[in-house]
Amino acid sequence: MLTSLLALVLASRPPIIDAHAHLSWKAADRIEHIRRAAGVVAYLNLSGGNYSSTLDGVPAGVRLATALPGHILNAYTPDFDGLDEPWWGVREAMGLERSVREHGFVALKISKALGLYLRDPAGALIDVDDPRFFPLWERAGELGVPVFIHVADPKAFWEPPTPQNERWDELQAHPEWSFWGTDAPPRLELLYALERVIEAHPQTTFVCVHFGNNAEDPGYVSGLLDRHPNTAIDLGARIPEVGRHPPEVVRALFERHASRILFATDIGVSPYGLVLGSSGGETPTEQDAQVFYERHFQYLETADRGMTHPTPIQGPWTIDAIALSEEVLERVYYRNAAELLRVTLSAR
Repeated sequence: MLTSLLALVLASRPPIIDAHAHLSWKAADRIEHIRRAAGVVAYLNLSGGNYSSTLDGVPAGVRLATALPGHILNAYTPDFDGLDEPWWGVREAMGLERSVREHGFVALKISKALGLYLRDPAGALIDVDDPRFFPLWERAGELGVPVFIHVADPKAFWEPPTPQNERWDELQAHPEWSFWGTDAPPRLELLYALERVIEAHPQTTFVCVHFGNNAEDPGYVSGLLDRHPNTAIDLGARIPEVGRHPPEVVRALFERHASRILFATDIGVSPYGLVLGSSGGETPTEQDAQVFYERHFQYLETADRGMTHPTPIQGPWTIDAIALSEEVLERVYYRNAAELLRVTLSAR
C-alpha cells in the first residue's frame, strides 16, 4: 500500500530537500538510486568533512558533490584535534570560511560530542556553551550559514538500560548511547546551555536538529522557536517520537512555525550499509530505504492512525499522522531549506 501511495503522489509532491543526511562519497551510486526512488532533489550532507583528513586537498564532501552535481549540499564538520589550543576556534572558523568560499559549503554541523564526549586534558566534559566555540558561531553568522547542532539525545538514554527501557532494542545495539550512571550532564542542562549560545549569538541561525533536540516535549520545542527567532528545527530521526503526540498538537506546532521546520531523515549511506534513522538488527536494503521515506510522507501527508513509524528499532509503538496542508508541506519539504541554505534547485 505504501509503494502505491508513493507512485500516486510522487509526481505532484513538491521537490524535497532532505536536510539531514550522512553520506560517503564512496557510495555515490547508491545515494543516487535512493535519491531518485524517494523523489529527493538534494541532500544536505552533514558529514561534509574538514581539512584535517582531505581528499585531493579538499574535504570529502566535495568529491561527493562532484559525483552528484546539483544534488549534494555540504556542511563543514570541525576537526576537534587541538581543541585545547588557544587558536583552535580561529583555525576552525577559517576552515569553515574556506569551505564556504572555495567549495560552496552551506552550513556548519556540530555533533552531540559537544557536551557529551569531548573532554579537556583533565578529563572534564566540555560544555555546550564553552567560549572556545564562539569564533565558529560568530563566523557562521558573518558568512550567513546556519549551524546544525545536535545537543543531548532521547530522554530514554538517561534512564536505566534495562528491558523496561522503551529504547531497549536500540540500546542493546548501541550500549555506548546510554548515559545512565555516567558523568553526562542532565538532558535539560544541555538544552539550556544551547539556549544560552543561541541567545548570545542573535546574528547566527541555529538549526536544532532532531526536532529541537527534544522530540518528547512539543511544548518545549514550540517555546524554543518562540523565544529565539534565530532558530529552526529539523525532523531527522524523530518522526517515531513526534508521532506519539496527539496529531492536533503536532499539526498546530507545524502550522504555527511553518517557516522554520525542515524535512529531514538522518539517513546514512556508506559502502558498509544504510542507517535509516537508527541502526541495529538486520542490514537494511534500498527497498527498506524506500519504505523509510514512504512512512515519512505518510505521516506528514495523511490522517492515518496507528501507522508503523519509519524506524522500528527505536520502539514498537505506532504513530498517528498529521495531514499537513499543501502550503505547509511545500515549506517543510523544500522552501524552508532552500531559503535557509540560499540555494536554487530545479532538477529532480
